[in-house]
Amino acid sequence: MKKFIVLITFGALLMAETPKPFKAKPVQPVQPFTGKITQLQQKLDPMFDIPLSKYPKWHTNALLKNGHKAEFISVKSMMQVYLHQDYFLKRNLLEAPIDKIYIKDYLTGEKADAKQALYVFGSRVVGPHGDDLIPFVSETNAKLFMMKHGGTKLLPYSKITAGLLRYLDM
Repeated sequence: MKKFIVLITFGALLMAETPKPFKAKPVQPVQPFTGKITQLQQKLDPMFDIPLSKYPKWHTNALLKNGHKAEFISVKSMMQVYLHQDYFLKRNLLEAPIDKIYIKDYLTGEKADAKQALYVFGSRVVGPHGDDLIPFVSETNAKLFMMKHGGTKLLPYSKITAGLLRYLDM
């Protein structure tokens, strides 16, 4: 039986076509690039350089003293810039000083004054750049959110400090 299998295998090898030698196609010479490389203008967060279009639910914005609007990817980003305006102005990352800051309620999407809002700290919800403060217009919605997603504290604007923002960035 072994001899039979060996004979059939050997016969199949003999009857098989011999492989044709590989013939490479001639390479076309590459022409040098003479055009211009243009990058699509994409609005980026001034703090973290994250495209704003990627996380619309987290958007916050600020009204500058020159009348223009600055957009941010999250509360943490906006507060970092707001609390360190001199740094951003000196490096031309901000056109003018910030006059007013606004948040978008996490549940309703309602735009509100950031100084009147409440913020959930320590929830399981992670922002576009890690741990973040979750903004709310109403205390009821904030407490319901905390029941569902956790949260260690409900903070008013006055309790947001540079130290807290550093802690969130750890």
